[in-house]
Amino acid sequence: MAKDTKQRILAVALEMFSQKGYAGTNIRELTASLGLVKSSLYRHFCSKEEIWNTLLDEMTAYYDAHFGSAEHLPPVPDSLEEMVTMTRRMADFTIHDKNIVMTRKLLVTEQFRDARAQQLATKHFLTGLQDIFTPVFAGMVEKGLLRREDPAMLAFAYTAPITALIHLCDREPEKIPEAAAQIEAFSRQFLNNHKK
Repeated sequence: MAKDTKQRILAVALEMFSQKGYAGTNIRELTASLGLVKSSLYRHFCSKEEIWNTLLDEMTAYYDAHFGSAEHLPPVPDSLEEMVTMTRRMADFTIHDKNIVMTRKLLVTEQFRDARAQQLATKHFLTGLQDIFTPVFAGMVEKGLLRREDPAMLAFAYTAPITALIHLCDREPEKIPEAAAQIEAFSRQFLNNHKK
């Protein structure tokens, strides 16, 4: 039961932080929305800062397990079409997973207030993607699917436009179908332009 309460607190905190920011979220409103009193919340977390840090830890682990990371690399595709499919699957996850969308929104907002949020925003919007896609492109070059080019530059050139389209989806959700189609079209064009 205590674990369920802790997870409920984190789920509601994620929602509130993503909507109101860290400074705009207060413990009184958080406990009221959970139907708890402050003392009940403080049995699980000693401060709002502890809730924040636990939430960032949990969402980082969730993202790494479901999307990938330098430690959890996706398999190297055996064809260009497999790469398009993998990209579409990864993009669909990050566009449609409610927790990931809320986490991305809070990182975008809080990166200017909190050093840890800044580091995570850099990782999830730039360096982490390069860490995932550089070995994927290196493997595709070795398999003879792509021309011999710098895999790190391929990863950078590939992920930057996709990331921009994902951020567009956060700002303008009505454009999700159009952005998803653009991601797939971009993936095909990029791979065709670099194929061996």
